[in-house]
Amino acid sequence: MNPVFEKLHHICIVVNDIDKTQAYYESVGIGPWIAYPPLTEYQELNVPNPAAFGKMQYRICNLPNIQLQLCQPSQDQSPQREFLDKKGEGVFHLGFEVPDADAAQVAAGIPAKMFGRRQNRTGFTYYDTAENGGVVLLTRSTNKPGT
Repeated sequence: MNPVFEKLHHICIVVNDIDKTQAYYESVGIGPWIAYPPLTEYQELNVPNPAAFGKMQYRICNLPNIQLQLCQPSQDQSPQREFLDKKGEGVFHLGFEVPDADAAQVAAGIPAKMFGRRQNRTGFTYYDTAENGGVVLLTRSTNKPGT
C-alpha cells in the first residue's frame, strides 16, 4: 500500500447548486455545513485556470469519521466544471491527509494534475488518476512537520 493514500480525509462532490444540495443533505440529517474560506491563501498555484479556481464555492461538513465537501464551480473553465458538464454531479475526488504536501507529491509516484501551496508549504495536490482509477485522488496537508 502506498502510505500517501492511507488516511482518507474527505470526499468532494461537485454540484450544480450548492445551496440546494446543502439543503437536501440537511433534510436527511447530514450537517451542519460551513463555508470553506476563499481559495486565496495559495502563494504557489499550479492549476489550469487560477481565476476559475478562485471562484469555486466549497462547503464542508465534518462528520465523526470523514469530511464531506460540496464544490460548485463557476461557469469558467476548470477541471471541476468540465467534470460537471461531462458527467453531471458526483464525486470529483477523494482527499487523503498527509503530514507534508511536498514529500507526498514526490512519494505518490503519480503525475500531479494540479497543486497549491501556502507560504508554509502546506497545501494540496490533485493526481492524474481518474482515467485509470475512476476518480481523482488528492493529498492535503495543513500542518508542516516541525511547525
